[in-house]
Amino acid sequence: MLEKELTVKLKDGLRARPAALFVQKASRFKANVYLGIDERIINAKSIMGIMSLAIEYGTTVRILTDGIDEDVALTTLEKYL
Repeated sequence: MLEKELTVKLKDGLRARPAALFVQKASRFKANVYLGIDERIINAKSIMGIMSLAIEYGTTVRILTDGIDEDVALTTLEKYL
């Protein structure tokens, strides 16, 4: 399992369209992908899960990946955010 903490640099945060694009990117990988804020962790392949976190510009989040392509998934999602 890989984990990385980073700050969201998308001007609209992860709302609506940016959240949908994030889910599309996460869904391309076989690895399990999770997104967390504080103690809340959600499945990053779920649009409803991401929307429930209400992630705005400047928010610090954790990306966790676990699986065969976890390293590529983490790098790709980090670049997107």
